[in-house]
Amino acid sequence: MRLLDDVPLTEDEAQYVDAARAANTVRGYRSDWREFTSWCGHHGHQPLPAAPAAITGYLTELAQAGAKVGTMSRRISALKFAHQLRNLPDPTGHARVVAVWEGIRRTHGAPVEQSTPLMPPDLFDVLDACPTTKTWKTPGRPAEPDLAGTRDRALLLVGFVAALRRSELAALAVEDIDDHPNGLVLTLPRSKTNQTGEETELVVLPRAANRDRCPVTALQQWLSLAGIVQGPVFRGVGKNNRASTTALNPGSINALVQAAITRAGLDATTYSAHSLRAGFVTYAHLRGASDRAIAHQTRHRSLATLGTYVRVQQAWTDNAATQLGL
Repeated sequence: MRLLDDVPLTEDEAQYVDAARAANTVRGYRSDWREFTSWCGHHGHQPLPAAPAAITGYLTELAQAGAKVGTMSRRISALKFAHQLRNLPDPTGHARVVAVWEGIRRTHGAPVEQSTPLMPPDLFDVLDACPTTKTWKTPGRPAEPDLAGTRDRALLLVGFVAALRRSELAALAVEDIDDHPNGLVLTLPRSKTNQTGEETELVVLPRAANRDRCPVTALQQWLSLAGIVQGPVFRGVGKNNRASTTALNPGSINALVQAAITRAGLDATTYSAHSLRAGFVTYAHLRGASDRAIAHQTRHRSLATLGTYVRVQQAWTDNAATQLGL
């Protein structure tokens, strides 16, 4: 996908084209495009330019196979992107595609599956289950502070209190952390809602009265024990109990959160890294924080968006059904 017209892109131009979409988005588009071209090959269709009938046939087959609407929506975006890079008309805007797609959404649409929020008291149990001491089978080798456990505590507390997405946790660098009399301030050059970096976003990490539950203390302990003074904050930890030089990727952060939850004896099936952000929103709401105050930390641009975080716990709050006296 290197041609936007009849003139090949220069190397520098190609790099900017690659930067036009987030890396995860591009990887997803490539996977979707491979699947669509494979489908076209099996059904005798030309993938590029794609005929509207090919797209509707593809979407219909996906819908009847039980594909989620969100998944199909991304496939449509990938097809649109592929044609855009070839400077071809967008076939996904054709009346036939629009009509079939609207019908699929009305027939198969369902609420977006949400991660279970991770918040106190379960969060405290997960923190307490993080290992603190690393012992060795080698005779005579003294025990050490468990670096992976120290990292996991910092990851959980920072992710929860700062309400960060897993991509933001993966991208966080030491250079993005500033001291403040009340704790720390994190500067996020990029985010899901600020992909071009035109508006620097700030989140705060206040000190907690309980040192064992303080995100500032946990983060500083991790950086100190790992010897990290610059570059990525959250990194892998080897079997030698030493930190790597490269950042964790978002997928690894998701796996670490689920592993930490499992370690505490909880079923991690419905949890993910997003459970930290969802947990912050839910817990802050239950503690009486206003939507505006919550959005100040989560950086939601629309207060209405916070409504997507409504959870089972909130459904019982100030609900007239509980006051009927039946």
